[in-house]
Amino acid sequence: MVKSCLECGEKIIGREDKKFCSDGCRNAYNNKMNKDSNNIMRNINNKLRKNYRILAELNTDGKSKITRTKLLSKGFDFEFFTNILKTKTGNTYYFLYDQGYMLLENDMYILVRKDN
Repeated sequence: MVKSCLECGEKIIGREDKKFCSDGCRNAYNNKMNKDSNNIMRNINNKLRKNYRILAELNTDGKSKITRTKLLSKGFDFEFFTNILKTKTGNTYYFLYDQGYMLLENDMYILVRKDN
């Protein structure tokens, strides 16, 4: 049975389970498959990345306090996060992957990093 490359359609020579004729075709195919499929998804992912970078930059020690004003001045968008953690004590942390924050009193936030 003659197999053809999933990217360019060329005849594949070599191993029986090979799917691409070259590394270039394999990379091009995977890049197409993994790119953000539309503008909404791309914009949300960009906002999540930006928020993550801001938290990581401001929270180098794994736990710190910061004002809401400072977060906003860096461009932080409080509407975008990846998950919410509610503790047994009733505290609510908002996370962007392993970087999290929780509202304290007087518009102060505590920044935390989750260890895996």
